[in-house]
Amino acid sequence: MGLVSLEDMCKKAYEGGYAVGHFNINNLEWTRAILETAQEQKSPVILGVSEGATRYMGGFKVVAALAKAMVEDLNIMVPVALHLDHGTYEGAKKAIEAGYSSVMFDGSSYPIEENIEKTKELVATTKKLGLSIEAEVGAIGGEEDGVVAAGEVADPQECKRIADLGVTILAAGIGNIHGQYPENWKGLDFDVLQEVNNVTEDVPLVLHGGTGIPDDMVKKAISMGVSKINVNTECQLSFAKAVRVYIEKKKDLVGKGYDPRKLLAPGTAAIKETVREKMELFGSIGKA
Repeated sequence: MGLVSLEDMCKKAYEGGYAVGHFNINNLEWTRAILETAQEQKSPVILGVSEGATRYMGGFKVVAALAKAMVEDLNIMVPVALHLDHGTYEGAKKAIEAGYSSVMFDGSSYPIEENIEKTKELVATTKKLGLSIEAEVGAIGGEEDGVVAAGEVADPQECKRIADLGVTILAAGIGNIHGQYPENWKGLDFDVLQEVNNVTEDVPLVLHGGTGIPDDMVKKAISMGVSKINVNTECQLSFAKAVRVYIEKKKDLVGKGYDPRKLLAPGTAAIKETVREKMELFGSIGKA
């Protein structure tokens, strides 16, 4: 099938009352685990790549080539998007040139007028090429590629101004954060989410920081217009835990247990299970 944009998958999710999972990739194992799970569960899927992960994996062209080749060689038939996560203005342009099928421009740290101007330009570029674009209003809390935000609540009218530019999907801060949630987290602001959904006129919404949000809040957010949910930390935690168990049991010291294909296998299996559980929660299984 090849890589696709977010246009159809997120619109169908918005209209169908479910969400498509955006799962960040960090290497070959991550990519394969997510793609195979999507195929097994007949679910559309979004491979998210931050600029930091892009550098780690060797660059924009390497990531695009890996994703495209793996979709083809593994005979993945479900819709797959390769999406730049929290991209800078310059990073979004590089991802477009490298062959990503979707980009996020995170202009939330700019004054709203500058966010609008840069988003407007990238909307024009992506529409011309048949790609999709995600924009953000109200910085998502936590840390992402060294940028720390406190979990801001977006201004619905600013969200409308960005949505009216023609973005494919919109990420609005509603108190969500990246990484693990602290014990004193106040929860999602559903009043703001409802207002944003009301004024953005059927633009699918995005929930970042999907790790650690209680299931009932996730389901409520989906019922209020959230059609894309980002998961990263939870896959990292499950991967690390499984590999730790393997090493603590000293399996790496038995035979060729040190072979990275064996050493990383438990972690890869753990990612697949985490992704499957999230797809079930989001309601995307069988929606490909």
